[in-house]
Amino acid sequence: MRNLFCIVMAVFLGTTITVAKKNPEKKMGAYLFTYFNDDTHSLFMAVSYDGYTFHAVNGGNPVIAGDSIADQKGIRDPHIYRSPKNGYFYIAMTDLHVFGKEKGLRKTQWERDEKYGWGNNRGLVLMRSKDLVNWTHKEVHIDELFPENFGEIGCAWAPQTVYDPKEGKLMVYFTIRQKPGGLTRLYYSYANDEFTTLLTEPKLLFEYPDKKIQVLDADICPMPDGRYFMSYVAQENPGGIKYMISDKINHYDNYVDQQIDGENRGCEAPNTWKRIGENKWVIMYDVYSLNPHNFGFVETSDFQHFTPLGHFNEGVMKLVTGKEGQTENVVAPKHGSIIQITKKEAKKLEKAFK
Repeated sequence: MRNLFCIVMAVFLGTTITVAKKNPEKKMGAYLFTYFNDDTHSLFMAVSYDGYTFHAVNGGNPVIAGDSIADQKGIRDPHIYRSPKNGYFYIAMTDLHVFGKEKGLRKTQWERDEKYGWGNNRGLVLMRSKDLVNWTHKEVHIDELFPENFGEIGCAWAPQTVYDPKEGKLMVYFTIRQKPGGLTRLYYSYANDEFTTLLTEPKLLFEYPDKKIQVLDADICPMPDGRYFMSYVAQENPGGIKYMISDKINHYDNYVDQQIDGENRGCEAPNTWKRIGENKWVIMYDVYSLNPHNFGFVETSDFQHFTPLGHFNEGVMKLVTGKEGQTENVVAPKHGSIIQITKKEAKKLEKAFK
């Protein structure tokens, strides 16, 4: 029966677990990759049917211009998510253009006074869609929503979305510098159903053991046993990808010292996605220290051991424009995310931006 729940007995990380769940992957047959670049500060998309080679939609050009949806006329850090509750797609982004002055979009280096630090934005862009083609969008200012504790917010970066089954709400988690001169930390809040605002004041997602180290760019992935795998960045030397595992979606305290990216250079922006029909998860991350920018990949089946897959177009992972394998239009992709979609959804998206 189509709606029948099945009981799955799994041995995972040495523990026997009983899990009641549907199999949402049965209809999935493709992957969608979202990213941006510094040149345009706009939203890009790419599609893959095998999880290895991604073809940029719209010939490698933006699918949504950043100046059409953001207060600062540019977006960064786009994260896409499909809700298991209603099937809608959600994209959360940083409302920020780091070259706004150079592009003639503002007269000052940043949106506000230099005392707020690098970037010093205060807002997010939230978008929702049923079909990946037509989107609603809303700019959200954290200082205006929560003035008592965040009225002097230094920055609000890299928002991501996940469904919290306990609360029955979408949880948006992101990097905040609460006050000028402070360190970035990771917070979470809950959004309304329309995905147009945040309902709850941001709370800390976790405390890093070393209070002098900045943390940012969290990514939360549900695990098969009901727990949550959170990857994030600790700005040590070099800054890299670490992880924690928790049975609570909004609280992490089981610190793991291991850095999983396998790089000898700075990287950020992890994103974990599952290969369709396989017991494999890929952790993708932005190698910002490379010029031009690129993404790195590691793969895991147990969330403890991580096998390097290399970078885009240097190993098994590929990113091309779709025109005879050319890559010249895929310019320095940054801070991406990947989800599973159906083949029908992929074809519709490709057709819409032909």
